[in-house]
Amino acid sequence: MRTVSLIAQYLAGVIFLVFGLNGFLNFIPLPPPGGIAGQFMGALYASHYLWVIFAFQVIAAVLLLVNRYVPLAVAVLAPVIVNILSFHALMVPSGLPLALFVAVLWAVIFVDVRPAFTGLFQSRVDRSNNRSRDLTKVPVRAN
Repeated sequence: MRTVSLIAQYLAGVIFLVFGLNGFLNFIPLPPPGGIAGQFMGALYASHYLWVIFAFQVIAAVLLLVNRYVPLAVAVLAPVIVNILSFHALMVPSGLPLALFVAVLWAVIFVDVRPAFTGLFQSRVDRSNNRSRDLTKVPVRAN
């Protein structure tokens, strides 16, 4: 499974690096989408919001490719992938196959680094072992 995860990690890294850098350098000219998708992308472009998205893609891609802070890269890419999937599912279905492929790559990587996220999936937190102060055991000062 580790080999499959590494392949998925490097593939996702290359995909997000290429498309993230393309957002800044425009070396793969893509025709603007029509209709409401074009209006949506136009608003994101005019507000420079796309620069933030592309920056997150490039940063996460570099982390995946150098194999450092992979759980952080997975956490950064999760909302980006959700937005990509939503955009293609609701506005431009022609891009949905690549979006689904990237989501599957993300899921394979996530399964491998799942132990880094175990604290997020606890229904209750046991605070008895933490160093939190118990206010009932505060020492009383002598006057």
